[in-house]
Amino acid sequence: MHVIVATDGSKQSLAAAKHLKSFADPSKVTEISVVAVIRPLASVAFADEVSEGSDKWPTGSFREAAENAVETIAKVFEGWGPKVNKRVRSGSAANEIIKAAKQYDAGLVVVAAGGRGLSDAVLVGSTAQRVQHYAPCPVLVVRPAPKPRKRRS
Repeated sequence: MHVIVATDGSKQSLAAAKHLKSFADPSKVTEISVVAVIRPLASVAFADEVSEGSDKWPTGSFREAAENAVETIAKVFEGWGPKVNKRVRSGSAANEIIKAAKQYDAGLVVVAAGGRGLSDAVLVGSTAQRVQHYAPCPVLVVRPAPKPRKRRS
């Protein structure tokens, strides 16, 4: 089975990759494609929060930041078994992840919800939800760990 692991450069996308590795059987996963999507006319940079020594807002190109994030996520799977592909695509994040799933005949897509630090409703309602709704295969949406509630005295 080919698995698409999407990254937006967030710590949550790194957690999603680690979550997949924690339960998936590497003998059944034949290939993993780590995919980042940059928007060609974006006014906000691709924020790489996962690469070692990365600055949240890159000084280089958006593509360079995306490539660094893909490289970091791919390292999660080093020595695990399946072949790992590193891919940076350009366009709408949800559309490109769905296209990748179709193009590579994926058996599973892994996406993070809540990666950019906005409210859960905004993010789960956008990229993750669109991928979940339109992907040609099952989608694993990895939500952030719940924040501890403050106790009132």
